[in-house]
Amino acid sequence: MTTSAPHTWTTAPATADGWIDRAREVATLLATDAVERDRAGATPHAEVALLKDSGLVVLLGPVEHGGGGQDWTTAYRVIREVAAGDGSVGQLLGYHYLWFWAARLVATPEQIAAVEEQATRDRWFFGGAVNPRDNDLVITEDGDDLVFTGRKSFSTGSKVSDVTVLEGVIEGTDKHVFAIVPSAQDAIVFNDDWDNLGQRLTESGSVEVRGVRVPWAQAAGYVDREFTPRVYNTLNVPLIQLVFANFYLGIAKGALTTAATYTRDRTRPWPYAVEVKDAAVAEFHVLETYGDLQAKLWAAEALADRAATLIEAINTHPDSVTPRERGEAAVVIAAAKQRAVDVGLEIGSRVFEVTGARATTNSVGLDLYWRNIRTHSLHDPIAHKRAEVGRYALLGEVPEPTWYT
Repeated sequence: MTTSAPHTWTTAPATADGWIDRAREVATLLATDAVERDRAGATPHAEVALLKDSGLVVLLGPVEHGGGGQDWTTAYRVIREVAAGDGSVGQLLGYHYLWFWAARLVATPEQIAAVEEQATRDRWFFGGAVNPRDNDLVITEDGDDLVFTGRKSFSTGSKVSDVTVLEGVIEGTDKHVFAIVPSAQDAIVFNDDWDNLGQRLTESGSVEVRGVRVPWAQAAGYVDREFTPRVYNTLNVPLIQLVFANFYLGIAKGALTTAATYTRDRTRPWPYAVEVKDAAVAEFHVLETYGDLQAKLWAAEALADRAATLIEAINTHPDSVTPRERGEAAVVIAAAKQRAVDVGLEIGSRVFEVTGARATTNSVGLDLYWRNIRTHSLHDPIAHKRAEVGRYALLGEVPEPTWYT
């Protein structure tokens, strides 16, 4: 497997553009055998090792501890580039960034400093078991420890993660607790039951949590066993929804790039046209289709980039962000996500129109892109994202924070 070969980068990029170039290098390596790896469905240990070796896992980490010190604008572009090479790995990296940032969202300053130092220094890869459609994990108190128990249907990253973010509710209360725990422990059982149409290498199967113990001191954001909420705590959903949009756009870019290469190299002109061309790239309908799809992709990328600027604005003042500011960012992200889904699915389908019947051969793998976007875009109904934008456009309303808005 190509990604199992050693790829050593001796220095870290010094700029945002340098990190994006690094992501493109990783994407190029992933793309060489993405179809074969998707078909094999093996646990992506080598792919995560590649992300670590390239330094991308510490993109958001503090520079003083060996991290990239970059912002979310760069992170979203990196996700997009990696997903162009392999949609599953783009998703893994995007979820990793969200859970790496989880301490920033809810933890105390001391907890944030400790987590980010160790996670950056040791190049932790994060997974998460926080599927809100399931029942919350049940947390019981045992002296100075909290004990998490329960089951989650999805746990993206599972066996390839170094640490897993857990979330649950203390029994008999309404207190939600986030905690970061080692993934490799007897009390966490990953069930290896992810068997879906697309995003096959995301290790997103179910997980059993059987009495994971966490010291009270590691309960994120709690001081003297009490939590003081703020609006910024709820930014996890807009952050991850924009992660989704960006890896959809990356997958769409990968589809368009792969199809264009096939059209240039292998698609034959139609011999029964009114005006027969010497090459497929000279046929009007081929040029028109690529032009239409590229324009739509560029427009969707521009909207996603606009949404990222709103995240950056919020991150400059996390302690004083208002519900309205948070809500307006969530609306633009909802718009970016719906555009990314629509454009991604259209590209994933229409590329066959300009590559030809022989492009449906399994070895070509053009089906991979549509399968990947179709699978993950069902995460939550896109119709509700359209309605969120509609309520804002029509009534000036912004969505209230939930696990999906």
